[in-house]
Amino acid sequence: MEEQLKGLSAEEVTKRREKGEGEHQPEGITKSRTQIIKDNTITLFNILNFIIAGLLLAVGAYSNLLFIGIIILNILIGIAQEFKAKKLVDELSVLNRPRVCVRREGQELDIERDEIVKGDLLVLKSGNQICNDAEIINGSLEVNESLLTGESDGVVKETGDKLYSGSFVISGRADARVIHVGTENYATGLIQEVKKEKQVQSELIGSMNKITNITSFLIIPLGIILFVEAVFFRNTLISDAVVSSAAALLGMLPKGLVLLISVSLAAGVIRLAKMKILVQNIYSLETLAHVDTLCLDKTGTITDGKLKVCRKIPMMTSHQGDIDSFIRAYMDACEDNNATFEALKKAFPPEPLYHPVYKIPFSSKRKWGSVSFDAAGTIFVGAPEKLIGKLSKNLEEELAHGRRLIAIGYIPEIWKNDKELPGGIQILYAVVLEDRIRRNARETLEFFKEQGVDVKVISGDHIKTAAMTAKRAGLDTWKEAVDLSRYEDEPDYDTICRKYSVFARVTPKQKQELVKALQRQGRHVAMTGDGVNDLLALREADCSIAVADGSDASRQLAQIVLLDSDFTHLPKVVMEGRKVVNNVTRTAGVFFIKTIYSVLISIFCVAANLPFPFIPIQITLLDAFIEAYPSFVTILESDTRRLKGSFLRTAVSKSLPFGLAATAVIALMSLLMPFAVSDNQTVMYLALILISITAVVRSCIPFNLLRGFICVTMVCGIFGALMVLPELFHVNRVTGEMKMCLIVIMAAVWGFLIVLEAIKHVSRNKRKEYTLEM
Repeated sequence: MEEQLKGLSAEEVTKRREKGEGEHQPEGITKSRTQIIKDNTITLFNILNFIIAGLLLAVGAYSNLLFIGIIILNILIGIAQEFKAKKLVDELSVLNRPRVCVRREGQELDIERDEIVKGDLLVLKSGNQICNDAEIINGSLEVNESLLTGESDGVVKETGDKLYSGSFVISGRADARVIHVGTENYATGLIQEVKKEKQVQSELIGSMNKITNITSFLIIPLGIILFVEAVFFRNTLISDAVVSSAAALLGMLPKGLVLLISVSLAAGVIRLAKMKILVQNIYSLETLAHVDTLCLDKTGTITDGKLKVCRKIPMMTSHQGDIDSFIRAYMDACEDNNATFEALKKAFPPEPLYHPVYKIPFSSKRKWGSVSFDAAGTIFVGAPEKLIGKLSKNLEEELAHGRRLIAIGYIPEIWKNDKELPGGIQILYAVVLEDRIRRNARETLEFFKEQGVDVKVISGDHIKTAAMTAKRAGLDTWKEAVDLSRYEDEPDYDTICRKYSVFARVTPKQKQELVKALQRQGRHVAMTGDGVNDLLALREADCSIAVADGSDASRQLAQIVLLDSDFTHLPKVVMEGRKVVNNVTRTAGVFFIKTIYSVLISIFCVAANLPFPFIPIQITLLDAFIEAYPSFVTILESDTRRLKGSFLRTAVSKSLPFGLAATAVIALMSLLMPFAVSDNQTVMYLALILISITAVVRSCIPFNLLRGFICVTMVCGIFGALMVLPELFHVNRVTGEMKMCLIVIMAAVWGFLIVLEAIKHVSRNKRKEYTLEM
């Protein structure tokens, strides 16, 4: 045994590392810089735009290349945001990386975790994190395995017992031989199961992908046909054919909307970062705004992982001052530093008033500990059932409310037997402790209730503790609790998810199954967690949230990290997400107008063998003043209403009337070109501008000072640009005949839109009446 306790020699360490039995730094879950650049650059949307830019560049149409700046800016914003998130997460991991004490050649050394080899002798004591699976060969420990099991109670480990990575030493001292390194470790195995990156479910980006996929099927055939018709059927110059075809294709891609979404989300992420909330993927901000079910881990989330003394019940009234001095001396002499003793030391501040001569460390196995003082006697601290025996009614009521009890007793003799307690212990105090609920927890749960979000509490603790903690935190449905350990077979997760709100004695796999069951019921689920036991559920959830003082793995996996470990900040994330989605939805209809009329007009031009009536620089002017300017100025508006309906359906329904109106005007004027005004091209472009301006004005209702300013400056900006640079935008001076034609066109368009709005209003009222009758 003595030889074993010396640890490995330097030569043995080198040989084991050469054999591949050495530890290595865990591979980060965050994407590499190369992967981030690749994911933000190589997309179908970007490829299509760069192909069009390449064609324009090849024919020397340099003035029509301004649109590519929007694409490049969008790419840079996405890369910069992900780089920033990666940097913060990596720095967080380094700061929280523990050092390890090992014994080699009889000397104790502090080393980095990646210097450990299989067979190393770990020297473990109170407060240490266990970084590798190991086996105790000398001594005993009480360990906290809550990051693995979710249970906050300590577990006693004796010689021969196994220790698992991810747990912490509460008390005791032991030497333990490392039996696993790298991916063989228990905690690392769990991490590997969830390590594969989960695609963030974003309705905004999903909608944009749908639009891009649909238009990509049309772009190539329509582009080829438009080009072939122009060159071979109308004998157009190749350069002119490319410019005309490119304008049609560019209009189909809502590039400004992609940038708007990126900028809006990035602005929200920056605001949250100032509140110590790290959003590791910008689309996670939107995801949480859609959540309708929030699963909260009890330990470390609803509670802060610490205990507080809520009541000290004196059991003896005589010599109270001497009693308290004995207890303060015990707190000073004992080496226990778990959550229970941290709370007791606040209630009885440590003070070296007596000289300790013998100590028996507190152990969860024996459920008591003691310190004997020279010529003064012995103080015992332990579970009330050990020190008191039968509890009084008031103490039983405390336990029934989910609180914990600690008894403090005294005998006038020195006590050295750690196997049993002496008789005749005088009980000095019964101390009532409870988990500390995070500040503002009640207000947070009330917020989610008002917002229609269903809250579930998931815990590895006893059902009574979990339920009472939920009650104290303000969860109305705290009585709807279930102990999953009582199910011998696999429970019916779908049924219990509908029936219960508090789940106790839950294993890591059961947490994952609960999330899956909720998702099968059509719910959007957010999961909070702090430990390795939460990884499976975190990865499964639509939105995963971790606290900074939890495990390194949970922080790296989660989409959102609460850097101050306070879940009561979640409403801020929800509000930021809503602000983004509501603002983007309100303005998205304007962007889709161009996509709709570009597709329809292109099909019309192919059928009628006509050139697309606009050029890229004209489309870019619309992008800048009518799409981008109003949208980007209003993204900071604080619209935090609850999200309703589908983003894509809402945006398309708002844009469709304007897109159809623009298509009808341009198609009609193209067919009547021989009988139309002298400059049909300019009239069509001005009509398109006025229809698009109408859509922006409509989206700004109800007006406020900012929106009114935007509408006025938008009109002044776009018409000012046409007046200053008419040749660049290929427009001519407007004659009286052209003005009259525009008046007739816009009167017809506005009449069509008013009638359509009236029909929608009547239809909406009928649906409401039908719903009320039902």
